[in-house]
Amino acid sequence: MKSIDPKEISTAELHGYLLGAIAPRPIAFASTVDKSGNVNLSPYSFFNIFGSNPPILIFSPSRRVRDNTTKHSLENVLEVPEVVINIVDYAMVEQMSLASTEYEQGVNEFIKSGLTEVPSTKVKPPRVKEAPAAFECRVKEVIPLGEEGGAGNLVLCEVILAHFREDIFNEKGQIDPFKLDAVSRMGGDWYCRAQGDALFEIPKPIRTKGIGVDAIPFSIRNSTVLSGNNLGRLGNVEALPGQEEVLEFATQPVIQEMRIRFQHDRESYINHLHQYAKEVLELGDVEMAWKILLQE
Repeated sequence: MKSIDPKEISTAELHGYLLGAIAPRPIAFASTVDKSGNVNLSPYSFFNIFGSNPPILIFSPSRRVRDNTTKHSLENVLEVPEVVINIVDYAMVEQMSLASTEYEQGVNEFIKSGLTEVPSTKVKPPRVKEAPAAFECRVKEVIPLGEEGGAGNLVLCEVILAHFREDIFNEKGQIDPFKLDAVSRMGGDWYCRAQGDALFEIPKPIRTKGIGVDAIPFSIRNSTVLSGNNLGRLGNVEALPGQEEVLEFATQPVIQEMRIRFQHDRESYINHLHQYAKEVLELGDVEMAWKILLQE
C-alpha cells in the first residue's frame, strides 16, 4: 500500500488523490441567485442526501485550491438562502461540464450552456428543464470547514418541493436507474455513466437476516474459486437448504458426472463444484448455488 500523510504533500496533490479514489460521486447541479437576481448554475460533486425526514441534501462549494477564492454559488446562498439542486443525466453531461467554466460574476450559465430555465414554484432560483429530477431547497445553514484553499463549505439544504420527469419511472412507479441514466464524477476529467453493465442488483440484507460469512462452512469460506462478493451473497441467506433438498439435488446428472469423473481426485471435485456454484451465483440463483456447494 502507498501511505500518504496529508500534511506532507500539497493540497493540490491530495485533492487529486481524494477525488481519484472517492468515486463515483453524484453531482449537484446547483442553481442559485444573488441579491440582485443574477442567476448562477454550477455543478458540485461534493454532494449527497443526508436524511429524508426532513429531506436534507448537502453540497460543498470548496474554496479554490489555487488562490483561496470562493465560488459564486457559495456567495449567492449566503445572500439568498435558496437553491435548486438539479440531477444530471447523460444527455446533458456536456452542457453541465460547460456550465462549470469559471465565468465572471453575473454571467448566466444557463445561457452559456444552452440549458433551459424553468421558474421554480417555491424558491427564487430557476430549475433546469432538461434535468430528470430537481429539488427546490431552502438553505438551513452554511458550515465553513476552514479558511484555506481547498476547505469545504457545507450547504445544508432542506427539500421543500421535488420535481421528477415522468419518463424516468417504471411500471411500479419507482425511478428506473436505466431510464434515469445518471452520471457521476470520477477523478480528473473522468465521469461515470450509470447505465448498461455498470448497473447491477444486490438484495439488501435488511430484507433478511443473513447467516453471515462466518457461518459458511470452512472449506467453502476458504475456497480458491469463490470471491469475496460470492461469499457475501452466500452469507445473505436466512438458512441453508435442508438435507432432503441437498440429497435430491445430488441426483442431478451434472453432479453425478462430476462424482464419477473425479472419484479419485477430491480436490478437483471440490474445485469443479465451486466453479459450478460460482457460475450459478453470478446468474442470481443463490439457493441452487448452496445445493451445489453442499455436495462436498
